[in-house]
Amino acid sequence: MMEEPAVEVTFRESVDRMVDRALEVMDLQPDVAAAIKACNAVLQVKFPVKIRGKVEVITGWRAVHSTHRLPAKGGIRYAPVVNQDEIEALAALMTYKCAIVDVPFGGSKGGLLIDPSKYERDEMELITRRFTLELVRKDFLSPATNVPAPDMGTGQREMAWMADTYKHLNPDDINYSACVTGKPVEHGGIHGRTEATGRGVQYALQELFRHPDAVKEAKLSGGLGGKTVVIQGFGNVGYHASKFLSEEDGCKVIAVTDSKGILVNDEGLDIEAVYHYKVENRKLDGFPGGRYEAGSTTRALEMDCDILIPAALEGQINLGNVDRVKANIIIEAANGPVTFAADERLNERGVVIIPDAYANAGGVVVSYFEWIRNLSHIRFGRMQRRFDELRGQHQIDALENLTGKTVPDKFKHKINAGASELDLVRSGLDDSMRQAFQEMRETRDKHPGVTYRIAAYINAIRKISRSYLDIGVY
Repeated sequence: MMEEPAVEVTFRESVDRMVDRALEVMDLQPDVAAAIKACNAVLQVKFPVKIRGKVEVITGWRAVHSTHRLPAKGGIRYAPVVNQDEIEALAALMTYKCAIVDVPFGGSKGGLLIDPSKYERDEMELITRRFTLELVRKDFLSPATNVPAPDMGTGQREMAWMADTYKHLNPDDINYSACVTGKPVEHGGIHGRTEATGRGVQYALQELFRHPDAVKEAKLSGGLGGKTVVIQGFGNVGYHASKFLSEEDGCKVIAVTDSKGILVNDEGLDIEAVYHYKVENRKLDGFPGGRYEAGSTTRALEMDCDILIPAALEGQINLGNVDRVKANIIIEAANGPVTFAADERLNERGVVIIPDAYANAGGVVVSYFEWIRNLSHIRFGRMQRRFDELRGQHQIDALENLTGKTVPDKFKHKINAGASELDLVRSGLDDSMRQAFQEMRETRDKHPGVTYRIAAYINAIRKISRSYLDIGVY
């Protein structure tokens, strides 16, 4: 039994300790391990912005953990709790995350220490464009070296502002739209990016339930259908994960949370109805299809369920509440929702944890597709879609000529439908999540007793170290 840490550690230390657990299993030289763990560079900026007649000095960071692949990739978050330790931890997670799902990027992360809810749209645009100027000036943003994406507190509009600012600063760069991902489709984005992280969580669970022994390990049986799900956080990721799991896989989502409480329905929530109610009323309280329990949302983590999806902030499951967690499977849609100490306690109890570095990698996978789309200057499917439709029609014609019967319309549509960009994005994401999960299982088979988290980090470190070896870094 592993010795329990006396106290909780910082987010950055937690990531490092989880990596150390993987390194203990691997035959890797200590100096090489230290080089992989080190954060390459951290930029801190302080810039003035005039808001409502007063000058505010805003603090921001952009950390680059690794450039073993270029560009370095990672989101930009706006939050009142952002700090350098968190940004460095998230940058490190991005390095490992990209390696786990075979996306050829290094890891980076950025953030501004602001509360977005306190600013109007025009003020947010001013702040974002000013931050972009600082990043470009310091060479921490470009299609070739450092590519941000949305994160907590940011979205498509912020990415559009950043891309437009970069374009004006670099008018001769024809690849300017590839300087950020997560943009609106009308401004160089890709279909499927908004749903990508939530969709990736769904694909990860689907793959787990394709393996009966993995389901048995979680002390469950059967498929995804009918499994009870609790989701902490009902933002972009929580909404999409709950929507897809309930509508497409038949899961029963019995609780979701906002910042002020928990919405519960033991018979299962109508997620789409919940979402529309939230958009219209900016709250979950009062939704007629469930009961709202005001108070701390961490109580949702302690509800009796088959699958728990923390999709909010880091450190939500910790030594203070870990012993009250009842779920059989925890899949980390957020970054770092389970602390290092709590992770060890859950492992001792046999709770199956699908780690964040894999589970929420859907966003960076589809960001990779968007980046490739921007560099190629053509949407996916444009050249082959109609050809595929025509080939499918030829197959239908051949079947009808050979059999003398008419192919039913429902089959005709499936046979002669050409893949849209969204179809191709979902296909590529599904394949990426499947392959990464199967690699984790293979690693667990080679190293009996390791968790999915350790296996994921082993795979990431192995790929990164190989990259360093190939280019002669050591």
